[in-house]
Amino acid sequence: MRRALPGPRQGPRAVAYNSAILFARSLAGSIMFARLPLYLRLVRMDKPIGSLLLLWPTLNALWIASDGRPSLSLLVIFTVGTILMRSAGCAINDYADRDFDRHVKRTAERPITSGRIRAWEAIAIAAALALVSFLLILPLNALTKQLSVVALFVAGSYPFTKRFFAIPQAYLGIAFGFGIPMAFAAIQDQVPTLGWVMLIANVFWSVAYDTEYAMVDRDDDIKIGIRTSALTFGRYDVLAIMLCYAVTLGIYVGVGVMLGFGLLYWLGWAAAAGCAVYHYTLIRGRERMACFAAFRHNNWLGGALFAGIAAHYAAAAM
Repeated sequence: MRRALPGPRQGPRAVAYNSAILFARSLAGSIMFARLPLYLRLVRMDKPIGSLLLLWPTLNALWIASDGRPSLSLLVIFTVGTILMRSAGCAINDYADRDFDRHVKRTAERPITSGRIRAWEAIAIAAALALVSFLLILPLNALTKQLSVVALFVAGSYPFTKRFFAIPQAYLGIAFGFGIPMAFAAIQDQVPTLGWVMLIANVFWSVAYDTEYAMVDRDDDIKIGIRTSALTFGRYDVLAIMLCYAVTLGIYVGVGVMLGFGLLYWLGWAAAAGCAVYHYTLIRGRERMACFAAFRHNNWLGGALFAGIAAHYAAAAM
């Protein structure tokens, strides 16, 4: 006859041990819960504008690559992946800039700079977010996975380009726009010339809106030696921004003509062009808060272009 296994010990030592384990778990959970707002601030969950600036060009590519019929699964994968990778990029950026941010009024209270989050925590969070993003694309084809590795490298290395590259915003445009070739790859198993042309358009758009952003910190960046397009362009900054908008919108004219888009697309394009003109009225005085408002307003410019594309395909399907 088999002997019964002994049950858990119920003596004083066992009770003390079990109580200690429960207390440790409760304490760890409380600490994580208390630090959660800091982690959310680190990855800019309180500032969704960055995710939207990545999402609009990615959605443009998904709609064009699929003739206006992207699958729900791809929409979920690319939307969630875009948000996660933007969040990972923010964590890496704050890690890379932790010694600079304390000298900039706008960034001095960021979680790492203020000492509320350790540097290794930011790296761990970025790695975890990047891993989840990669897991999302596992069901997709090999080309999409290969491009995701390039996208991760570009996103992770961008913060360090501000040390030596005169216009790091151009590099940022590649990082922010890599969802475009990935979208074409996921749907068509190739990246046509159109996909790379749309990525170039995104580079110019990124230089435009991130130069507006850099104009907010111009004085601080001069003191600490950070390279930005606002400093590189100097007194021609407003002109450079408007030229970048013109190139972006010009490329989308070519896209519309090549694909035979109809009136609804051109209405969206016209709304985007109107946004660019409005930005000029904001930035021409180079006032910090007006430049920041122009940067944030780019959400409407990107949304207008996507609305035009989506409306064209929706009308064509009727």
